[in-house]
Amino acid sequence: MSLHLFDTATRELRAFVPRESGKVGMYICGLTTQGAPHIGHIRFAVAFDVLRRWLETGHDYDVTLIRNVTDIDDKVLRKAAEAGEDWFALTYRNERLTSEALDALGVKPATYEPRATGHVPDMVSLMETLVDKGHAYPAPDGSGDVYFDVRSWPEYGSLSNQSLDDMVAAEDADPRGKRDPRDFALWKGRKSDEPLNASWPTPFGVGRPGWHLECSAMARRWLGDEFDIHGGGIDLRFPHHENEQAQSRAAGLGFARYWLHNAWVTVKGEKMGKSLGNALEVRRLLEVTRPIVLRYYLTAAHYRSTIEYHPGSLDEAAAAVDRIEGFLDRAARRGEIAVAEDGEASRALLPAEFVESMDDDLGVPGALAVIHETVRAGNVALDDGDDEAALGAAARVAAMSEVLGVNPLAPQWATSGDTASSAVEAALDALVQARLGERQSARQERDFERADEIRDELAAVGIAITDTPSGPEWSLARANGSGSPTSAPGQEA
Repeated sequence: MSLHLFDTATRELRAFVPRESGKVGMYICGLTTQGAPHIGHIRFAVAFDVLRRWLETGHDYDVTLIRNVTDIDDKVLRKAAEAGEDWFALTYRNERLTSEALDALGVKPATYEPRATGHVPDMVSLMETLVDKGHAYPAPDGSGDVYFDVRSWPEYGSLSNQSLDDMVAAEDADPRGKRDPRDFALWKGRKSDEPLNASWPTPFGVGRPGWHLECSAMARRWLGDEFDIHGGGIDLRFPHHENEQAQSRAAGLGFARYWLHNAWVTVKGEKMGKSLGNALEVRRLLEVTRPIVLRYYLTAAHYRSTIEYHPGSLDEAAAAVDRIEGFLDRAARRGEIAVAEDGEASRALLPAEFVESMDDDLGVPGALAVIHETVRAGNVALDDGDDEAALGAAARVAAMSEVLGVNPLAPQWATSGDTASSAVEAALDALVQARLGERQSARQERDFERADEIRDELAAVGIAITDTPSGPEWSLARANGSGSPTSAPGQEA
């Protein structure tokens, strides 16, 4: 089976065929940096990071990923005014918080991350083209606003499958100069209470870009007139993506060939957002949750499925991560786990069932099922003393989990390369091995009560013991998403 993706525009699974053989151009709408990011914001980046990794590892594509930063819009100006600070200081601070959150969760850096404020000439050029073609017009009241004429483009509404007559009025600008209330703003004339440095000159007047125009211009600048994939959250499908597509194609651009949208993170059935008071900031969650656990939580559901957050969500993710880590820890005590050095080597390690799931519109739940089944089989091999089979399973688990960005052996998560951490681990191992020696002596003397006491003492400080044909093994009982200890990983298999 070749890679099939659900295209929002056609509302069906389509075989993915890139515009240019061996290469993929992908644009995803980044955040409007009006505040610190919460996990509802960040889910899109994790979802499309998995897509990018699968395109690169699973299909050997050279991916150019553009993820924009909307650093100027109504919300940014309003938030800055409320806080009494410069708008550019507010947006830059939140841009840095967003970058830190993405780095912490193992999201690979974009090929380029353009800011809207750096592309005003591209926006003005696109706007002039639309005016010249009769698809846009300056407001007749001299306000400096420029609007897209939705009735001039018969395909308007095709992306979101709506009839123009059924749409509500666009609320992105004062309707006084509009021919139709559904016309949307390409450019917004400067208001008297807005900062001078938040506006730019154009042939139509001084002002700033509308949100929709920004993305069309940036996508065109860095990916060309036509590119392969445009992605973002499902809430952006209308009006943002609908408007992007209309203005770009009305200007004569091919624009996106495939549209992909990820679903929300909800709390009690409501979309997560600051206005609902249920936002969970990434930086706050990472104070009590391991980054790999939060990454797993945001990755585990299918990207088009809603994630319902509840107090036990991260505990469930932590238990799953622990099972993977516990097995890899056990396997590493038997020998070196093979780590794929390139895409070809990684593909050779991927089970057919895993590949099939990922090629079916990024079926991550099915792919994770293959990972955990391989973990179970690997633990059985360890229990049976079959080190070769166990290490083979470990290599496959590492390769599969790397595709999803949750490989515990990846440098992003591993601390074993740190000198201080290695010294601590070696010291702990020596102490535990000494206690295991005492326990073994007690068992040989048939003092089983003493042997159990030693095991219980170790368990009380978070060290789990597993008896295997080749001798006892120990592992740390890691903390779960709430910061409390879990049972030792990988022992139920």
